[in-house]
Amino acid sequence: MVQARNVSGDIHFHQAAAPDPSRPVPRQLPADVYAFVNRTDELSRLDEVLSGRDDSDVVVLVHVVAGTAGAGKTSLVLHWAHRVKDRFPDGQLFVNLRGYDPGEPVTADQALRRFLRALGVAPADVPQDIDDAAALYRSLLADRRVLILLDNAATVSQVRPLLPGDGTSLVVVTSRNRLAGLAVRDGARRITLGTLPEPEAVALLREVTRCYRPEDDEDKLAELAHLCAHLPLALRIAAERAASHPHMRLDDLINDLRDESALWDALSTGIDDEAEAIRSVFTWSYRALPAHSARLFRLLGLHPGAEFSLPAAAALGELTPSRARRLLDDLVGAHLLEQTAPDRFQFHDLLRAYATETVQTDESSEQRQAAVRRIVSWYLHTADAAQTWLYPSEDHLPLQEPPPGVRPLAFADYNAAVDWSEREHGNFLPLVRGAARNGLRQAAWQLATVLWFARPPSASERDWLELGRIGLEAAEGEDDSRAHALTRLLINTGIAHRALNNFSEGLDALGRAVTLARSSDSRFDEAHALNLIGLIHLRRRDLDLADTHFGQALSLYRDLDHHQRTATVLSNIASTRLSAGRLPEAAAVLDEALAAQRSQGNRGGEGNLLRIAAALRLEQGDPDTARQSIDDALDIALALRDHTREAFWLLTLGDIQRATGEYGDALTSYQRSAMLHRRLGDRSREALAWRGTGQTYTGTGRLPEAAAFHRQAAAVHRDLGDTWQHALELDHLATAVHPKDPQAAHTHWTEALTHLNPYSDPRAMAMRSRIEGLLRQPL
Repeated sequence: MVQARNVSGDIHFHQAAAPDPSRPVPRQLPADVYAFVNRTDELSRLDEVLSGRDDSDVVVLVHVVAGTAGAGKTSLVLHWAHRVKDRFPDGQLFVNLRGYDPGEPVTADQALRRFLRALGVAPADVPQDIDDAAALYRSLLADRRVLILLDNAATVSQVRPLLPGDGTSLVVVTSRNRLAGLAVRDGARRITLGTLPEPEAVALLREVTRCYRPEDDEDKLAELAHLCAHLPLALRIAAERAASHPHMRLDDLINDLRDESALWDALSTGIDDEAEAIRSVFTWSYRALPAHSARLFRLLGLHPGAEFSLPAAAALGELTPSRARRLLDDLVGAHLLEQTAPDRFQFHDLLRAYATETVQTDESSEQRQAAVRRIVSWYLHTADAAQTWLYPSEDHLPLQEPPPGVRPLAFADYNAAVDWSEREHGNFLPLVRGAARNGLRQAAWQLATVLWFARPPSASERDWLELGRIGLEAAEGEDDSRAHALTRLLINTGIAHRALNNFSEGLDALGRAVTLARSSDSRFDEAHALNLIGLIHLRRRDLDLADTHFGQALSLYRDLDHHQRTATVLSNIASTRLSAGRLPEAAAVLDEALAAQRSQGNRGGEGNLLRIAAALRLEQGDPDTARQSIDDALDIALALRDHTREAFWLLTLGDIQRATGEYGDALTSYQRSAMLHRRLGDRSREALAWRGTGQTYTGTGRLPEAAAFHRQAAAVHRDLGDTWQHALELDHLATAVHPKDPQAAHTHWTEALTHLNPYSDPRAMAMRSRIEGLLRQPL
């Protein structure tokens, strides 16, 4: 953090942080392909992309490698990337976009989030808006030399937001489509990859099997290659099969595959020869698996996500972790599964589709349903275990015992729970969708409820809204005994909308929650919803309504003897009174609330009260005590890895630094707060950070810069319909422009007065009186 009492010279407020010499260098390339042979012409054409490239700026090159399924596009690009990776000292980025996967493809937004994290952006710092995320991505790559591999793209829309704006980075895309739009608009070059010529196909078979079957006849290998349609994926699977049976005659292997091909020919409905060859090889290899390995292979086709862990696979297969590990090793060895990280795996999209089809034919409906119940139960109970660490103060949903053989994870500490949550976050929505699609209504709403408390701490509430909608639909179809679950989902929906400034939607969901809670005599849920309604009114500065709802919630919590929730409402009452300018009344409840939160061990609640205390002490003229309080609060936010809290509390730190003349530090605090709130999609609080920046520039005498930030913030508050914040911003803007343009200042103060009309609290009245006095002064 910059230490500066006075600021001079040029200071610029950017959305992206300044370059960090210790910035991470991503090394995301999967391992090079074993026994890669031939494709020399295609490799040479890729090498031409780099011919003459040096450290000078060049036009960003985009190269598309197109070709049929199983043609070896990914293998070619990975092999080439490993050959040239040293030419890209700032690292390599890789993503499988899963454009042809049976499940949901990876969107450009999801890929951008991954890349930004790999480039050193904290998860909470990633913009919610895809255009903002792409802009940040381009900014970070502008002065870096990175190799970017976009594998398995289906559409141009998946790719274009992932292209750098300029610089010396290179993008290579693989796709079954030509992606002509990239050539037209982005100047992409293209290589079309066909099947291997027969000599190269035979060479691939020979290379993979040479340590096991060195004497195989060339003509027989050619016949085997023909049955594989000269496709590298099919050739590798066939070669692995041959290598694993070194004493079996090649003629027998060929006859087995020929029989399988004949079966597919008989069943063919007109699919092309290459697709039939791949299916034949898949089936040939699948049927050669030991029974337990084959069963796990097909059951994995029921996993809802694109990537899965060893414990999840064990749950699907009713296996112990050690047994699951051995079977997964068998599948990886047979080239039917890919290992992406320790204990994490994924299918090639063709193999996932095949596994999904096979489980429909080789497992009964009852067996499939039992497997789905096992994986759903594993996630449900593991998420419940994560909630213990992530939201320790929240009540747990009563759950049935997991089915026999399902071993949910337990977590040793907070960080272990967060790590699991971050790894599995991408599977949460497909999981809930899958439960609902399979008719598991109870599981769907239970998952939606529990996964709210198992989200990564800095995940945006936006990610949960669709998941919550599915859960609400499932819960609404249940009987009245599920009223509590429906109420909790409505409450979480209200919280999510409040965090995203969707206040009308939030009030609607929370109003429904209050009605439902009262009809089912759930006083705790009623108090919870009333408190949250109060928070929305506080955010909108409807202070009387906020105070009324907080008072109702407080009465209910005290009747229930719920000390922690009582402390939470007291903190909200203190915040309301502070906002109104009733400082002694705020101080009267602050110490009681803080003691209660500490006694309950509620770190998040304690931090929020410390933030309120810091703001209160600053207004009372005690910046030293204020600084200690806000430092303690921010330590809590960092320990919790919670950037939502950090972003908001940094505003108070900036105010304290500005008040004590630490202008450089204040600008740093406001800048980070603005950046975090932008990533979280909170425009209102981002504008508050701009306000603080403008006030800091006013303090340094740099009035034009101050006015620019106040104008920007005023526009946001106007767009959001926040008349109170708009009035405050116009007041600050008038102060900034007054020395050079008194008439403009007069106009801004006059407009501010019109926005203050609805407010009658002491702070609003004092502000109105001050502005009226300024307007009476001569221009």
